[in-house]
Amino acid sequence: MTNQSPTQRPESFSETARKTKTYSLVELVKGPTTMVDRGPDETIFAFPIVAILELLLTLGVIAVLLLMSILVNAPLEEIANPTVTTDPAKAPWYFMGLQEMLEHGHPTLMAILMPGLMVLFILAIPYIDNSRKGAGVWFTSQRGKRITLYTTIYAVVIMPLYIYFDSTFPLREILRGQLPDFVLQAVLPALLMGIIVVLPLLVLMRINPTPREFIMTLFTLLFVSAVVFTLTGFLFRGPGFELYWPWNMPGDYSPWDNL
Repeated sequence: MTNQSPTQRPESFSETARKTKTYSLVELVKGPTTMVDRGPDETIFAFPIVAILELLLTLGVIAVLLLMSILVNAPLEEIANPTVTTDPAKAPWYFMGLQEMLEHGHPTLMAILMPGLMVLFILAIPYIDNSRKGAGVWFTSQRGKRITLYTTIYAVVIMPLYIYFDSTFPLREILRGQLPDFVLQAVLPALLMGIIVVLPLLVLMRINPTPREFIMTLFTLLFVSAVVFTLTGFLFRGPGFELYWPWNMPGDYSPWDNL
């Protein structure tokens, strides 16, 4: 039997570990935490704020559709005659841009390959640009606004010029018989469209763009071009699918009748 004084007690595990520790606190360094830029002050509640905005937008679309259904007369036409082709035979408005593209190259290129590349580009956007800087801000920054504006102006000018000259002086027809059909119908149109797309990117490279600015340029060019092609097919294509001014269509044809 051993005797212990009243003031003595066995050492605890923590005291023993403290005497035998092999580490030390060297320095404290300031650094961002995982919650930086994610505080509640920079967020909004999805409900009810966003839900109310989406509801108002839905009601507005429904009101516009109801108004159009009341004001625009859309009677059924006569039974289709397979021996008589409607001239011009136009696709619905949501396919009008695609139909216009078919006038400028081989169907495989204009109706399959190029639309497929456009869809793949849109799907790849979140993987190309995953930065949170400027997220939720229209056009990200002031420079982004200027890039979008200049790209829009470029597309509004270059795409109508391309449609006009390719329809009036088609190289595919001018060079027919001098080059293989594959080159005239596929390679040449793809080369022309590629040049149109690359030109603004070359200008953009001079200012060392971010991935988001690069994507904004391509997306703006894609969106504005789709609008231009759709409006061209709807308003400026008449009998024979030739280019006319909307108010100067032959044969009493009016593009507004397609509404």
